[in-house]
Parts: sequence; structure tokens; C-alpha cells
Amino acid sequence: MGCKKTKAEATSVLSSDRLSSLPPKIKGNILSRLNVREAVRTSTLSSTWRDAWTNMPKISLRDRNFTRTRFVKLVDMVLALHKGTIEEFDISGEKSYHDEFARWMLMLSRRSPRSVTIKLNSGPRYKISSRVFSIGDLKFLQLENCIISLPRAFQGFKSLTYLSLNNFSSTDRDIQNLISFCPVLTDLILTTFEGINQLNIHAPKLEYLSVYGDFEDINLEAPNLKVAILYLDHQAKAYQSVPIAHDKENHIKKSLGSLSEIKILGITGSFMKYLSKGRILTKLPTVFTRLENIYLNICFWDRRQVFAAYSLFQNAPNLKKLAVWSYPSSTWDQCQARILEHTLQMQMDHLVTASVGCFRGLDNEVDFVAKLLSWAPALEEVKIEWKGETDCIMVLAKLLALPRVSARAKVIVSF
Repeated sequence: MGCKKTKAEATSVLSSDRLSSLPPKIKGNILSRLNVREAVRTSTLSSTWRDAWTNMPKISLRDRNFTRTRFVKLVDMVLALHKGTIEEFDISGEKSYHDEFARWMLMLSRRSPRSVTIKLNSGPRYKISSRVFSIGDLKFLQLENCIISLPRAFQGFKSLTYLSLNNFSSTDRDIQNLISFCPVLTDLILTTFEGINQLNIHAPKLEYLSVYGDFEDINLEAPNLKVAILYLDHQAKAYQSVPIAHDKENHIKKSLGSLSEIKILGITGSFMKYLSKGRILTKLPTVFTRLENIYLNICFWDRRQVFAAYSLFQNAPNLKKLAVWSYPSSTWDQCQARILEHTLQMQMDHLVTASVGCFRGLDNEVDFVAKLLSWAPALEEVKIEWKGETDCIMVLAKLLALPRVSARAKVIVSF
């Protein structure tokens, strides 16, 4: 019995010695699996672990379990005493830290992090310090509730691949320069912003784009873009403006003309109305040969939007999946908005599934479904989500009686 106890004690001592003798970098990687508060507490384990937390490559700070004063002290201590390289720095809070923010950004910039996430959402927007824009090795940047104002000496983020800005303000010039000075940027997310009228995105390596906000105009030059989700706020100036008579500019060509590699396209909010302004072309200079999935928010009361959608379909010969959500106009005069007959004929040879959400059963929506059924020889199903307030029996009869070129095509209505 005594031998077993002695052996167990020896094994424990040996394991402890092994842990204590680990290199500082490995200790830091171990502690990165803990939150900062727990990692700092390991300094009481032994003298060899006393400063181990100062080599943590990943720093994550949350204020939810702290008073404001204690959280400020924690952030100051971490940034002041950290000795190694900070690979990832992530801070979020629901209290106001405007008095400390500039100091923290100065201390952080000296650590040359590769990844920075800042989500301090209380009070006015935080102005991002010029020090942050001097971090040359940054690869990942996610900011919320902030003001983007580039310093004159900004040289760009040469290694940045991911940029996400949420609830921010900036200017046309600053946001354009920020994006264009990131030559290897692959992922860009812009959500809820102010101060940007002309959104110019020039990003040769960009593969994923999500824009959700208010702007008057947009230009995309992203030849390698694979996925684009574009949302225009219903209160946006571009939505409220009316088409200009004799406007010869094609907004689909202007906004999407460079996207020859696009595979998934989402047009939501009121962006379809923006695309329908100006001249609508049945054939575009660019054919979206790789485009297989389209998601649209569209007002069927506005025939220009419908024709703009047809223009997209005609220039996406390999489209396989189409999802459409109908939203009403501010006026409900169906007679004026009825989709006019036109000579456009299309072959959607590869379309397999289609869906129409928020279907109210009006004639213009039925016309749209009829055209899909007549254009798609490989179509297998059209799913319709009924949101009408009137008796649907007559509408269902119309839908089921529609001719179709695909013998396999089914019309499925859900309530």
C-alpha cells in the first residue's frame, strides 16, 4: 500500500515538473483556451506559471462579469504586461469606455496583432485611432460602433484578408481607399453605415461581399467575387429617387458587370429598384456563366423591377436555383402595375427549383410563375408561400392550370 502511494506521489511530482518545464509559448497556447480572467489566476499555481499568461497569443476580453472600473484595470494590465506576440485580440463590452479607448488602441498597436475584433457598443461611435491603421501585419479586422477616418499616411493593410464593419460612419473617399488599399482582401462585410453616398468597391481578390445599408450609388470591380449579398434600405435615397427620363445608363451593368465569376447573388431590400433605374438591357456585356443561385426581393407591382430581373435571368444561362420574395408597393393599384406582355423569350435550361415567398395571389405574381414554367424545361418544382388575405381557391386553380414545358414541374403551395 505504501509503495503504491509513493509511486502515485512520484508520478504527480513528475507530471507537475513536466508542466512547469514547458516553454513559455506552449504555456501561452494552453492558457489561450481560457478567458483572460481565468488565465491570470493561473499565476498563483506556481512561480513557473506566474507570468505564463503574458505569452497568451489569443486575448479575449468581455466586460459582462465586471464592473466598469475592474474591467478597465484588467484591459490596462493585459496590454501593459503582455510580453509575447498577440495573434488575436478580441474585446467587447456594453459599458462606455470612450475615455480609455485611445490609450488602449495605442497600447494594442505596439503589440502588432494579426487579428483585431472590437465590439464596444455603448454610447457614441468610437473613432478608430490612426495607430490601428498602422498595424502592418493585420490579417483580420472586425469593428462595430465606430468612425472610420483614415490618416493621411495610411499605406494600406497589405496582408488583410477579412474586413467587417458594422454600425459605422465614414466618407466615400475613406471607405474606397480602405478597401482598395487591401490588395489581398477576400471577405468584405459592410453593415448599417452613414456618410457614404457613392460606394466604390475595387478589390481584385474579393470572393465574398455583403453590403447592408443606405447609399445612393454603387460600383463594383471585383472580378473574382463568388458570393454577393446586396441589401439596400427601404429608406435609402437610391430607393426613393425616381428613374430619370432618357437615362441611358444600365445599373445592372454598372453594378454587376465585372462579376464574371459570381456563383451566388442575393439582391435584397430595395436593391432591385436601384438596378431597374435607367436603361434595361436584355443582353449584357458580361454573361454570368458561373451564376447558379439567385435570391431576389422584388416588387411585382413595378414592371421595371420585373424586367430587370428577367435581364439577370437571361444573362445567367446556368442558373439552377431561384428564390424570390415579393414585397408590396406603397400603392396597391394592380391595374397600373400589371406586368405588360413583351416579346422577351428565354430558355432557363438548367433551372431546377424556384420559390416565391410572400405570395399574395395577384395577377402579376401569377404571370411571373407562368413565365418560369414556360421557360424552364428542367424545372422540378415551384414552391409558393401564400401570404394573401383573400380566398385562395381561384388563385390555386390558376396556378395548377398553368402550362409548363417540364413534365416533372410541380407547383407546391404552403400556407
